Amino acid sequence: MRDDLVDLLVEGLQETLFMVVWASLFAFLLGSALGITLVVTEKGGILAAPKLNKVIGTAINAVRSLPFIILIVLLLPLARLIVGTTLGPTAAIVSLSIGAAPFLGRIIENSLKEVSSGKIEAAKSVGASPWTIILRVLIPEALPALIRAVTIGVIAITEFTAVAGAIGAGGLGSLAIRFGYQRFREDILIATVILIILIVQIIQWSGDSIAKSVIRKRFKME
Repeated sequence: MRDDLVDLLVEGLQETLFMVVWASLFAFLLGSALGITLVVTEKGGILAAPKLNKVIGTAINAVRSLPFIILIVLLLPLARLIVGTTLGPTAAIVSLSIGAAPFLGRIIENSLKEVSSGKIEAAKSVGASPWTIILRVLIPEALPALIRAVTIGVIAITEFTAVAGAIGAGGLGSLAIRFGYQRFREDILIATVILIILIVQIIQWSGDSIAKSVIRKRFKME
């Protein structure tokens, strides 16, 4: 191993984790809003608005149909407007958040749809408001599935950071391309791959552990 390997990997890891944490937070907020809106505005939903539902669904499908690297390029002007640059991890967070939000929205929607309609109807029958049903029925009942959905989303964002590295986002993906591939540094290429695999494994293990803990507590309460 060469002397600069550790320094390069530490810098790349810090940039990747910075992008993953902040992009996951923003994507979760946007994705949750989209997913909840899709569920409550569908036909027969607690705030039924089929036309709005169709518009949002179509927009989500349109964004999801774009390859991520093309979406990044399309969002570069927005990144410049928000953060003042199109390069670096901070700029990449804009594209990562918007690119992952529709994906998260769909899996959050599917998780919420697993909640028994009987529980929703029971809440309606006692006069619960739509917000009460969302906050006290839909989300709590779907919590384990939501945790797994978010886990999948964070893993996808981690993978997206590697793609974003191809256009100057920094992080392990950029390190693998600029040094590992273009400069024929096999040590860096292998090390970055191992680090990304470890990050994904840790995220998956953490998500599974939290979901199982929620399920165990629920069974104890019952």
